[in-house]
Amino acid sequence: MRTSARVVGGLGAVLLLGACSVVDLTEPGDAPPPPETDVLRVGVGNAIETAPVRIAVENGVFERAGLRVELVEQTGGKAALESLTNGQLDVAFASNVALFRAAADGTPLRLQGEAYVAGSDSMALVTPPDAEVTEPGDLHAPRIAVAERAGLGTLTSGSVLDTVGIDEKSITFVPGPTSGRMEALRAGEVDAAWMVEPYITLAQKDHGARVLADCARGATETFPMSSYASTKEFTEGHPRALALFRHALAEAQRLGTDHTRVRQALPRLTDLDEVTASLVSLGSYPPVVNAVRLQRVADLMQGAGMLRDRLDVRSMVPEPELS
Repeated sequence: MRTSARVVGGLGAVLLLGACSVVDLTEPGDAPPPPETDVLRVGVGNAIETAPVRIAVENGVFERAGLRVELVEQTGGKAALESLTNGQLDVAFASNVALFRAAADGTPLRLQGEAYVAGSDSMALVTPPDAEVTEPGDLHAPRIAVAERAGLGTLTSGSVLDTVGIDEKSITFVPGPTSGRMEALRAGEVDAAWMVEPYITLAQKDHGARVLADCARGATETFPMSSYASTKEFTEGHPRALALFRHALAEAQRLGTDHTRVRQALPRLTDLDEVTASLVSLGSYPPVVNAVRLQRVADLMQGAGMLRDRLDVRSMVPEPELS
């Protein structure tokens, strides 16, 4: 009986110690502090470039990370940056050209992730089907339709035309919305139009447009087109929330490695039909920020006169994500 009592007593002591261990591990002091906010307003644009984020929101990727992401449609990089700086957005999608130009002009930005890197024919110069020019070198003092005079289209089309001996000073860039570029081509108001997907495929499918030059060639091959950014103030005030966002964004971007999945998602994310969605040319979706890759954009901008001084892109990348 005394032996049994000692066994039971010893077992009780073990269980008590085990219980204490469990209590110690779940002490509030051991738990990581919660994010400063569990809701982030994220501005999004071109559906192909932001497809992984849209798919990830549908599939609860951000919610599993402890965040609720509210997607806010933006008409362009300029509008997104305005909404970001006035506090209507927490994270904004924009072209890297727009982001770096804003940073050079004094807007303190921090990159939260890359969005999209160009692939073959994902951005191009297109001409109408009856155009006399068949090669980029056939253009003389060309008029090129672009989104804006100092934007991504100006930078990349100028670079591509430079490789065939066309001086950028001889080029007239005509800014305007994507929806009007095909009309401008047919009316003879411009000689070529810079477009990105899915508008290239739509122009080919609906109007018989031809690709005159792939703008992801030479100095702009695998060119970083766009990223997600926050203001420096918001980044410093919400380090834990944005760390969670970057972690979930990396998972979202990895979804983009499955191009079939992206193409299948486009009809529900946009007004593209399944046939058109299956034909679009896709680039890649980097899971992490690569400062060296992004520096190419800033250096090309400086060489083209879009930036007066060299912009150090590494200074815009949060330290833990620096690569």
